[in-house]
Amino acid sequence: MNPTPSQELGKLRWRCRRGMKELDVLLARYVDERFAAACAAHQTAFRELLEAPDPVLYAYCLGRSPAPTPLLCSLIDEITASPRDDRSGR
Repeated sequence: MNPTPSQELGKLRWRCRRGMKELDVLLARYVDERFAAACAAHQTAFRELLEAPDPVLYAYCLGRSPAPTPLLCSLIDEITASPRDDRSGR
């Protein structure tokens, strides 16, 4: 049985709970505000990104370490964009 979209978002929100409050906020905000409208490639990349250790994610989000692929770089840009930088025109 496949999870419903709201069940999947709930599971993703749970996986966004990290050992660092800063990551919790960034990742949960992305799930709440952008994940559902993201392209399939970004959704898949986000699920894979959640497997990374906190220090690696933190380095990507702070720009201390580049993400290994252009797709992940693009996703990190989306995750770290402030709400005022919303590209969807809201």
